[in-house]
Amino acid sequence: MKEPDIYCPHCAWRPLSTSRWLCSRHMGGCGTVWNTFWTGGVCPGCAYRWEITICLSCKQFALHKDWYHWPESESRGSERTRETEQPSSG
Repeated sequence: MKEPDIYCPHCAWRPLSTSRWLCSRHMGGCGTVWNTFWTGGVCPGCAYRWEITICLSCKQFALHKDWYHWPESESRGSERTRETEQPSSG
């Protein structure tokens, strides 16, 4: 199975291996800084699952799952994959 392409559903920015997000303390997080795509949006410090991810380029929020874009051949026959390929309604 191929890996998904990961990019912002709003502006198509692709995170780098050096890109980092903060498990925000003012939102109940622990302050850990890490690459959210290494763990599928789960903070390695407190195990909180972030369902929404901010784009470090355009500063817009999107569902974390909407950042994963699966190759067309991998998307057929998988409900979960088709769900991530739909445009966000917000």
